[in-house]
Amino acid sequence: MKDFITLAVFTYPHEFTILKLLLEQENIRHFFQNETMVGVFPFYSNALGGINLKVHPGDLERAKEILDNFNDHPTPLKIV
Repeated sequence: MKDFITLAVFTYPHEFTILKLLLEQENIRHFFQNETMVGVFPFYSNALGGINLKVHPGDLERAKEILDNFNDHPTPLKIV
């Protein structure tokens, strides 16, 4: 897990729920660091540096494409 690269940082879990589903559908190796802690103590998010999306280096390019495509899609659901 130490070789995983931070691709994005979120403040609250609802901001990445759809992205998590998209990454899982593509079998992208990833995890969200601090997800559980912020889920239990939401106001700790800033103190912990947010929720970090960590991606395996071998899946980084595909994960970037998924993130970019999702943000460019004309929908009111955006990753902040």
